[in-house]
Amino acid sequence: MRYVAAALLAALGGGEPSAANIKSILSSVGIEADGEKVDQVVAELAGKNIEELIAEGTGKLGSMPAAGGAGAAAAPAAGGAAPAAAAAKEPEPEEEEEDDDMGFGLFD
Repeated sequence: MRYVAAALLAALGGGEPSAANIKSILSSVGIEADGEKVDQVVAELAGKNIEELIAEGTGKLGSMPAAGGAGAAAAPAAGGAAPAAAAAKEPEPEEEEEDDDMGFGLFD
């Protein structure tokens, strides 16, 4: 992902996503570039319009389901045992601690 990001930065900065530009951008933030991965990114982006690729990718992202919804969908599928277990474990009321700072806390 860092190689793609560096290539996009090079293109958005007015340059071309060449191997030298990608390596320069990555080295400026202390990342050693893997030559094979840089060459692969450059080969994939050769002759393509960056703006069109971004627009195409944005359209694909809009059709993908969000990862957060998967956990919520799985919980009801577990059956009736989960709600019963949750009802059986009601939280105990916490005892109030003595207020040693006389009501003036650093993070209140």
